[in-house]
Amino acid sequence: MITGKRGCRPLLYMHWSVWRGLKALQHAGKVTQVEIAWQAMLRFIRDHARKHPGLIPQFFFICLGIGGAAVYLVRLAKGPHVTWNKSANPEPWNQLSPTYQYKFLAVNTDYKNLKKEGPDF
Repeated sequence: MITGKRGCRPLLYMHWSVWRGLKALQHAGKVTQVEIAWQAMLRFIRDHARKHPGLIPQFFFICLGIGGAAVYLVRLAKGPHVTWNKSANPEPWNQLSPTYQYKFLAVNTDYKNLKKEGPDF
């Protein structure tokens, strides 16, 4: 929670006039509490990057790591072994062709030359 001028937290500190303006916009229904928190966090990062330029690579690599983790999480959620709707397709892995490379990295297996070895289910 973002507090006022006297009870401000160091991480989410913003000038009291900016805070009052954002609170007025929030009460009008134009800005949410989450947007206010994001603006405060981005302002905190920007101010520290200006004061300490050596932190810029650290902020960059932290954002790169968070972005990479999010992309990998989406990749895992969209994988062929994951089913989100059991009534429509209860076993999606049975419909994959043998040439489909489902592993992230295949070192010794050439999926292009594989042939189907079993019956269709």
